[in-house]
Amino acid sequence: MTALAEHRDTLSADAFRSVFRGHPAGVAVVTTLHAGRPVGFTATSVISVSADPPLLAFSLHSTSSSWPALSAAGSVAVSFLTAGQEEVSTRFATSGIDRFAAGGWHALETGEPVIDGAAAWIRARVVDRIQAGPSHLVTVEAVWHARFGEPEPLVFHDRRYHRLRSAS
Repeated sequence: MTALAEHRDTLSADAFRSVFRGHPAGVAVVTTLHAGRPVGFTATSVISVSADPPLLAFSLHSTSSSWPALSAAGSVAVSFLTAGQEEVSTRFATSGIDRFAAGGWHALETGEPVIDGAAAWIRARVVDRIQAGPSHLVTVEAVWHARFGEPEPLVFHDRRYHRLRSAS
C-alpha cells in the first residue's frame, strides 16, 4: 500500500475535511425543546457509543445557532432520516430560518420534536457535554425509541446525498 500524502506532524483543516468527505455517514436530525420552542439541526456525526447502557453521541460547533439550546437541554430526540428526506436534512442544516415552519414533524409527549417519516427516532437524556476544539461532543442515553420497518437510510458522502444500493 502506498501513502498518497507525506507524513507530517499536523494535518491541515482542508486535508482533514477531504478525508471525511470520502467517509459516508448516515444523516440524522437532533432536536430539543428550549424556552417553549423547538430547536434542531442536521447531524452526520451521530455515533453509537455503547449498547449497555444505550449511549450515543453527536458533535455540534460552538457557534451553531442550536448550541445555546443544546447546552441547556436535559433531553433530545434523534431522528434517523431515510432516502428521500434530503429536503428535511437541508432545511435543518440551513442557518437563519425557522427549520420547523414547513411542518413534517410532531412533538413527543415529553415535548421533543421528531421528524415524520424518519426510519427511527430515539429520545435520550443528556449525560455529558465535552468541549472538543471549537465544538462540543454531546453524549446521551437512549430512554425511548420507535423504529419504522427497514427503510433505506439517507447517506451523506462527498458533500452530496446518496442512496445505498442492495448489499453486496
